[in-house]
Amino acid sequence: MALTMVAPQPAQAVPPGTYAYVTNFHANTVSVINTRTKTVAVTVPVGAAPWEVAVSPNGTRAYVTNRADDTVSVINTATDTVVATVPVGREPLGVAVSPDGTRAYVTNFSANTVSVIKTATNTVVATIPVGAAPIGVAVSPKGTRAYVTNSDDNTVSVIKTATKTVVATIPVGAFPFGVAVSPNGTRAYVTNLNDDTASVIKTKTNTVVATIPVGDAPQGVAVSPNDTRAYVVNADDDTVSVIKTATKTVVATIPVGHAPREVAVSPNGTRAYVTNANADSVSVIKTATNAVVATIPVGDLPFGVAIGVVPCPGHGKPGHGKPDHGHRPCPR
Repeated sequence: MALTMVAPQPAQAVPPGTYAYVTNFHANTVSVINTRTKTVAVTVPVGAAPWEVAVSPNGTRAYVTNRADDTVSVINTATDTVVATVPVGREPLGVAVSPDGTRAYVTNFSANTVSVIKTATNTVVATIPVGAAPIGVAVSPKGTRAYVTNSDDNTVSVIKTATKTVVATIPVGAFPFGVAVSPNGTRAYVTNLNDDTASVIKTKTNTVVATIPVGDAPQGVAVSPNDTRAYVVNADDDTVSVIKTATKTVVATIPVGHAPREVAVSPNGTRAYVTNANADSVSVIKTATNAVVATIPVGDLPFGVAIGVVPCPGHGKPGHGKPDHGHRPCPR
C-alpha cells in the first residue's frame, strides 16, 4: 500500500496573537514581546545597529532597518527567523509597509533617498530621491502616498507611490523626525525635534494647518486607530504628549522611561508601547487612563517599535495585506 507523505508544518516560535517588535540598537537584535503576558517571548538576531521596524498588515513579516550595514532584515513572524537580508541605501532608518503589503519603503539617511522593496521578491525595485537626511516615513491608508521627513531640509516629501516620484515638498518645523498618518488619511503628524513642536499637515492640500507645542526633543509619533489621539514621544524630558486630534491640543503628558524614542499603538487602541533607549525597557501605557501599567525589560538601547498580529500557521500569504484574526484558536 502506498504511503501518503505529509509535509511537516514550519515551527511556530510564538503562538498566534498580538506582539510588539522592538529593535535593540546596540544589541543587533529584535525583542518580540507577547502583549498578553508583557514578556519577551523571543529575541531575534538581525543586522548591525537596527533602527526601526514595521510589520506587514497581515502579520507575517517584520522589516528591520540596519543602520550600520545598509540592509533590511526580513523576519518571518511565524518562526521568528530572518528569511532575507535586503541591501538598500546608506544608513537606512525609517521603514513603512504599504496597506496591501506589497511594498516596503525605507529612508536612507546618508543617501537622501527612499528604497522601495517589493516584498514578494525582497528586492529593491525603485530608489526615489527625496530631501536631505530623511528619517521618518509613513504610508497613507489607501497606499497612494508616502510621507518622508527630511531632517536637514525642514521639509516633508510627499511621494506618489504609483509613479514613485515626489509630487510635493512641505515646509515644517526644525529637524523633522517622525511622521504618522491618521487612519482616515486626512492628516499627517510630524515631530520637529529642534522646535519642540508637532506639525499637522492637511493631506488634501499638502499644507500645515497647525503647529502644536509638545515636550523636549520630540521623536516618535503614532495615531490611535479611532483617530482621536496622537502620541508624541519627547526624548529629552522622558515623557509622552497626548494630543487630542479634534482640538489639536495636548491633553495629557505621561512620564515614561529614560530617553524614550518611538511609540506604537495596539490595534484595539487600548495600549501604547514606548521604547526607552537609556533604560533598556518598554513602557506600556493604558490609553484610557494615560498611565504606565507595565515596564518590560528588553535589549540594549531599544529604539524602534511596531505592533503586529501573528496569524495561525499557514494563514496570511507574504506580500498580501489581508490581516488575520490572531486571536481565535487555530484550525486543526
